[in-house]
Amino acid sequence: MALPDQLLLSDLLRHRVRCDRGIDHGSGVMGWMHPPVHRLLGWVSRPSGFGRRRLVWRLDQLRDLTEQELLVVGDPAETDPDILERLPTLLEAALLGQDDRPLGTLADAAVELRSGRIQHYLVSRSDPRLPGSSRWRLSPDRILDQQPGRVFTALRELDDLPLARASVRQSLLRRSRRWRQQVEEETSRLRDQVQQVGDRVEERVEGWLEERPWELADPERSERDAAQSPSWPHPEDDPLEHWPDPEAEPPTASRRGRSRARSEDERASRPRPAERDGPDRYRGRDEDDDPWI
Repeated sequence: MALPDQLLLSDLLRHRVRCDRGIDHGSGVMGWMHPPVHRLLGWVSRPSGFGRRRLVWRLDQLRDLTEQELLVVGDPAETDPDILERLPTLLEAALLGQDDRPLGTLADAAVELRSGRIQHYLVSRSDPRLPGSSRWRLSPDRILDQQPGRVFTALRELDDLPLARASVRQSLLRRSRRWRQQVEEETSRLRDQVQQVGDRVEERVEGWLEERPWELADPERSERDAAQSPSWPHPEDDPLEHWPDPEAEPPTASRRGRSRARSEDERASRPRPAERDGPDRYRGRDEDDDPWI
């Protein structure tokens, strides 16, 4: 299996070390690095669980990588745990932000295997040993100062860093935050649309209330319609002037007689059909005019 270009230090320590003679030298326990230049020089393995002997391997001794083993060439350097504790390292150091406020812990590092250069660190907010915890990427150029066990940055919070791996809790928080933002944006958009519709309706209503109907009509057409239309009664004329008064005295018998006599006189003064000019078309022909007699 060919070596990858980049590898996490935790993946490097998880494998067991086997040399070219086929001897198993145990699994890795820690990395060997040079913090001032952010470079990984090698790693340390523990061949036995009961002895204090530790084996230090250089990074250029790595030849192959399998699913469970690291294949190396050459002999390692032997040391003891007391010397390893004095080696400088930034792993498991506390990450401090503005005002020296603790933000997390440097839990891992992404290493370029060919040169050993650390491309970025992985920061954990909680205990790095907890499975499934989140990781944020911290590039070396964002580190302002470093001391044994402490790394200083100008960060306000971990969310200012890009997220490399999200835990279940962090995924839910980010998803809920994104949903909340989408709901707020949609609500504000709908609110703006309703406000625009309300403003347009208000403008139309105000225009209808302010405009007079005779001002909207065509003056020439109004004059023409006024000339063609019949004259209306004067506003001062009372339409109820000739209306019978219900409280007036009812007509008496003498009044009814006089009105009946007047009606008979008018009926008698009307011309009869025989007295009219020409024959009466409703009575037919006279006997003298009948040609058959």
